[in-house]
Amino acid sequence: MNFPSDFIRFLTTAEQVVVLTGAGVSQESGLRTFRDAQTGLWAQYKPEDLASPEAFARAPKLVWDWYAWRREAIKGARPNPGHYALVEMENRIPNFTLITQNVDGLHRFAGSKNVLELHGNIQRVRCSECGMFTETWGDDTEAVPVCHECGGLLRPDVVWFGEALPRGELEAAVRAARACQVFFSIGTSGVVQPAASLAHAARNNGSVVVEINAEPTPLTPRVDYAFHGKSGELLPELVKAVWRN
Repeated sequence: MNFPSDFIRFLTTAEQVVVLTGAGVSQESGLRTFRDAQTGLWAQYKPEDLASPEAFARAPKLVWDWYAWRREAIKGARPNPGHYALVEMENRIPNFTLITQNVDGLHRFAGSKNVLELHGNIQRVRCSECGMFTETWGDDTEAVPVCHECGGLLRPDVVWFGEALPRGELEAAVRAARACQVFFSIGTSGVVQPAASLAHAARNNGSVVVEINAEPTPLTPRVDYAFHGKSGELLPELVKAVWRN
């Protein structure tokens, strides 16, 4: 990929960069999206039957088993070159914030440090009653594991349909988007709110907005630079073009 020289020069001197990542980045590590993962036994259910507070109240074991199955599927996944290129960018840029809609934890696995997980992390479990996090639990039990503190049912630390995004992470993401010089939208459709609004918040505050995605999205006409292809290929090329040493 021949990146525009003016873009390379600008990124070389940029000190505040924000990156938003979506499912496309994880797909390159072999992970299916939520709906694509609904095969076999799980194909008979609507997404909201597996990932909503109402579903958990109605059939907690069903919801627990769905996430246990997904955690098992994620175990074999590894970060791809795109993940590692973002780690390199964070090491090179003074003020770098990575915002992700993914719940698989692969960015942290790769070594990214300043990560805002807008939709939570499927590898974490917390109490549905008191909110206490737990480090150990059993996925193969006949009943949903319970909290050691209050006895409430444990649940995955992810955002379900009908739930608000974690306030602290969302507010930090908005602040970072409004303050950055460059905003990257990578592997995301740009339509899922409120994450989709971050690119517009950045643009409205004078940021250069860059899209890296397999195909054009509704955001494409509004960005300054659009590069279409696999992020696992384009990001390493971009890092090499900007920081040749």
